[in-house]
Amino acid sequence: MCYFNSLVAPKGATINLAGTTKQLEPINRPLQSGFSYSHWPIIKGSAHDFMIENAHWELIAPWVKTLEEAKKGREKFNTLNATAERLLESKLFKPATLNYRCLVLSSGFFEWRHYKPAGAKKEIAYPYFITLKEQTLFYMAGIYQPWTDKETGETMDTFSIVTTKANAFMEQIHNKKKRMPTILTETLASDWLNPSLSESKIMELASSAYDASYMNAYTIDKSFRTASDPLEQFEYEELPPLNSI
Repeated sequence: MCYFNSLVAPKGATINLAGTTKQLEPINRPLQSGFSYSHWPIIKGSAHDFMIENAHWELIAPWVKTLEEAKKGREKFNTLNATAERLLESKLFKPATLNYRCLVLSSGFFEWRHYKPAGAKKEIAYPYFITLKEQTLFYMAGIYQPWTDKETGETMDTFSIVTTKANAFMEQIHNKKKRMPTILTETLASDWLNPSLSESKIMELASSAYDASYMNAYTIDKSFRTASDPLEQFEYEELPPLNSI
């Protein structure tokens, strides 16, 4: 799952794909909830000719007529994430997977670890912030769908973050669902944008497991969603440390 994302890009930060480099505008979004259903930067096009644009975080199906109809649909099913294993089985996800793959920018994401302290009656959820050790910015696999509100005429791109089975590191953190966003290296990110990918290659990339040894995580305060500094590190004495990978 990936419902809370972070993107902090200082002035001069660049995106490099297949030998093409483009500069990012400074971005300071230490925390954004997908449940705000607002916009987030995605990369679309080919690796050699890509565009960085804001898109609506929530894939909206072409048959949904209005934003109000989309809001009602959230009561039954949210499309903030798209399960890798179902990309080519889903009526909603398959067209976007075949025709509109994108990259979702991130500098870190948030997830919860469930643990039952000694003497506690039930498990407690502890939030973590997960980053990559050697990259301040990285790519998550995404799919997007151009969509037009039939009532207002507004047209926008809407997207989902692709999730896959957790690697050995993320299994310790997201230890209930054992899922994680599909994180792609620069090479695999370039491949993901290739419009000529076969279905088998799409599924291979969508389900790829990022090398756990390159990932890092630390606990943050349980009130991080309302804190002035959501990325502030916090230590829980009753929580055992993560096993190194």
